[in-house]
Amino acid sequence: MIGKLFLTLATLALLHAAYSTYEHLSLLKALGKPEGSLPLDIVYESILALILGLLGASLNAPPLKDITWASEMKKRTIDGMDSRLGFAHYKSRGKFLFASPHDGKI
Repeated sequence: MIGKLFLTLATLALLHAAYSTYEHLSLLKALGKPEGSLPLDIVYESILALILGLLGASLNAPPLKDITWASEMKKRTIDGMDSRLGFAHYKSRGKFLFASPHDGKI
Protein backbone atom coordinates (compact mmCIF):
# COMPACT_ATOMS: atom_id res chain seq x y z
CA MET A 1 0.00 0.00 0.00
CA ILE A 2 2.72 2.46 0.94
CA GLY A 3 4.70 1.51 -2.18
CA LYS A 4 1.82 2.57 -4.44
CA LEU A 5 1.49 5.80 -2.49
CA PHE A 6 5.19 6.56 -3.00
CA LEU A 7 4.89 5.78 -6.72
CA THR A 8 1.88 8.09 -7.05
CA LEU A 9 3.66 10.90 -5.20
CA ALA A 10 6.78 10.40 -7.32
CA THR A 11 4.74 10.61 -10.52
CA LEU A 12 3.00 13.77 -9.41
CA ALA A 13 6.26 15.37 -8.27
CA LEU A 14 7.97 14.51 -11.55
CA LEU A 15 5.08 15.89 -13.60
CA HIS A 16 5.13 19.08 -11.53
CA ALA A 17 8.90 19.42 -11.99
CA ALA A 18 8.50 18.96 -15.75
CA TYR A 19 5.77 21.60 -15.88
CA SER A 20 7.86 23.99 -13.77
CA THR A 21 10.82 23.45 -16.11
CA TYR A 22 8.64 24.22 -19.12
CA GLU A 23 7.35 27.41 -17.50
CA HIS A 24 10.86 28.49 -16.50
CA LEU A 25 12.23 27.94 -20.00
CA SER A 26 9.25 29.80 -21.50
CA LEU A 27 9.99 32.73 -19.19
CA LEU A 28 13.67 32.74 -20.18
CA LYS A 29 12.68 32.65 -23.85
CA ALA A 30 10.26 35.55 -23.38
CA LEU A 31 12.97 37.59 -21.66
CA GLY A 32 15.42 36.84 -24.45
CA LYS A 33 17.81 34.86 -22.28
CA PRO A 34 18.04 31.47 -23.98
CA GLU A 35 20.66 30.10 -21.61
CA GLY A 36 20.31 29.80 -17.91
CA SER A 37 20.33 27.15 -15.27
CA LEU A 38 17.26 25.66 -13.68
CA PRO A 39 16.27 26.91 -10.25
CA LEU A 40 17.39 24.69 -7.43
CA ASP A 41 13.86 23.98 -6.25
CA ILE A 42 13.07 22.25 -9.57
CA VAL A 43 16.27 20.21 -9.34
CA TYR A 44 15.52 19.23 -5.74
CA GLU A 45 11.95 18.30 -6.67
CA SER A 46 13.23 16.06 -9.48
CA ILE A 47 15.70 14.33 -7.16
CA LEU A 48 12.99 13.85 -4.54
CA ALA A 49 10.71 12.34 -7.21
CA LEU A 50 13.50 9.95 -8.21
CA ILE A 51 14.07 8.84 -4.61
CA LEU A 52 10.32 8.41 -4.01
CA GLY A 53 10.02 6.40 -7.22
CA LEU A 54 12.86 4.09 -6.24
CA LEU A 55 11.39 3.55 -2.79
CA GLY A 56 7.92 2.97 -4.20
CA ALA A 57 9.16 0.46 -6.77
CA SER A 58 11.18 -1.38 -4.12
CA LEU A 59 8.31 -1.56 -1.66
CA ASN A 60 5.78 -2.51 -4.35
CA ALA A 61 7.85 -5.42 -5.73
CA PRO A 62 6.70 -8.98 -5.03
CA PRO A 63 8.75 -11.08 -2.61
CA LEU A 64 11.82 -12.79 -4.01
CA LYS A 65 11.72 -16.50 -4.78
CA ASP A 66 14.27 -19.09 -3.71
CA ILE A 67 16.60 -20.30 -6.44
CA THR A 68 17.95 -23.35 -4.66
CA TRP A 69 17.70 -26.93 -5.84
CA ALA A 70 15.49 -27.83 -2.85
CA SER A 71 12.96 -25.12 -3.68
CA GLU A 72 12.86 -26.26 -7.31
CA MET A 73 12.25 -29.86 -6.28
CA LYS A 74 9.27 -28.78 -4.16
CA LYS A 75 7.47 -27.91 -7.42
CA ARG A 76 8.52 -31.01 -9.42
CA THR A 77 8.58 -34.75 -8.98
CA ILE A 78 11.61 -36.96 -9.30
CA ASP A 79 9.98 -38.74 -12.25
CA GLY A 80 9.73 -35.48 -14.14
CA MET A 81 13.32 -34.53 -13.39
CA ASP A 82 14.90 -37.96 -13.99
CA SER A 83 13.19 -38.93 -17.23
CA ARG A 84 16.46 -38.51 -19.17
CA LEU A 85 14.82 -37.42 -22.41
CA GLY A 86 18.03 -35.62 -23.29
CA PHE A 87 19.81 -38.99 -23.52
CA ALA A 88 17.34 -40.66 -25.86
CA HIS A 89 19.15 -42.63 -28.57
CA TYR A 90 17.70 -43.09 -31.99
CA LYS A 91 19.22 -45.67 -34.29
CA SER A 92 20.97 -44.30 -37.28
CA ARG A 93 19.89 -45.51 -40.71
CA GLY A 94 23.15 -44.43 -42.27
CA LYS A 95 24.43 -47.98 -42.69
CA PHE A 96 21.48 -48.76 -44.96
CA LEU A 97 21.68 -45.53 -46.92
CA PHE A 98 25.38 -45.64 -47.63
CA ALA A 99 25.88 -49.39 -48.03
CA SER A 100 26.89 -50.59 -51.45
CA PRO A 101 24.41 -52.84 -53.24
CA HIS A 102 27.05 -55.58 -53.51
CA ASP A 103 27.28 -56.14 -49.75
CA GLY A 104 24.18 -58.24 -49.79
CA LYS A 105 22.83 -56.72 -46.60
CA ILE A 106 19.90 -55.05 -48.28
